[in-house]
Amino acid sequence: QLQIVESGGGLVQPGGSLTLSCRLSEKILDYTVGWFRRVSGKEREGVSRIRAKYSNVWYANFARDRYAIWRDTGANTVTLRMNNLENDDTGVYYCAATLGDLGEYSGYHESQYKYWGQGTQVTVSS
Repeated sequence: QLQIVESGGGLVQPGGSLTLSCRLSEKILDYTVGWFRRVSGKEREGVSRIRAKYSNVWYANFARDRYAIWRDTGANTVTLRMNNLENDDTGVYYCAATLGDLGEYSGYHESQYKYWGQGTQVTVSS
C-alpha cells in the first residue's frame, strides 16, 4: 500500500512563495504524481502533474506561469514550487499518485489517481 505525505504549506503574503513536498513510500519513478487543490468550497482541481519515469509535465492555466514541478528520485519526492502567490491560491493542496504512466495528454483529473495524501494548508493573506 503506497503512502503519501505532503509538507510545506503555511501562511504567506500575496506575492510570496511556498515550496510543497510530496514524499512517496515507494520508488517515485514507478508512479504518475499529481498535485491538486481545493479552494473556497469548490471541487478539487488539478494543479500540476509529472509522468511516471518521463520528464513531461503539465500545469493548469492558473499555475503555468508561476509554479514549477520536479522530482528527486533519490528522495522519492516531488516538489511543487509556487511563486507570486495570490489570495485565491488559498486552499488545501493534495499530492496524488497512481502506478504507471498515464500518457502525455492524461493525468489531469482526480479520478485517475488511486493514492492520496492528507493535504497541506496554503494560506495567502496580508
